[in-house]
Amino acid sequence: VQLQASGGGLVQAGGSLRLSCAASGRTFSTYAIGWFRQAPGKERDLVAAISSSGGSTYYADSMKGRFTISRDNAKNTVYLQMNSLKPEDTAVYYCAASHYNTYWSVGVYDYWGQGTQLTVSS
Repeated sequence: VQLQASGGGLVQAGGSLRLSCAASGRTFSTYAIGWFRQAPGKERDLVAAISSSGGSTYYADSMKGRFTISRDNAKNTVYLQMNSLKPEDTAVYYCAASHYNTYWSVGVYDYWGQGTQLTVSS
């Protein structure tokens, strides 16, 4: 599966943005999808993840209540709706795919898209 992340940009603190992760291939619905982010000088962290069916989700603690992950398997796309953005959310955001059910685990992701930059100004 090939992944393409998009939707990043510059937004003011308190604003909202939606990222998209479009996938190629007919087996998209068999993959769990995770959104990761990496700020300069920091490790890549798992932000949110969604099961292959979309029935289960995972959020990192600092994103709970602000971010929402969803998917449309008919469109081969996963979304990350981000609200109440903070300057510390500034990072490159990546989407990745996993065939494993343990999608909350960073190490299970095999396929990665290129990143999309989000910058939140104060």
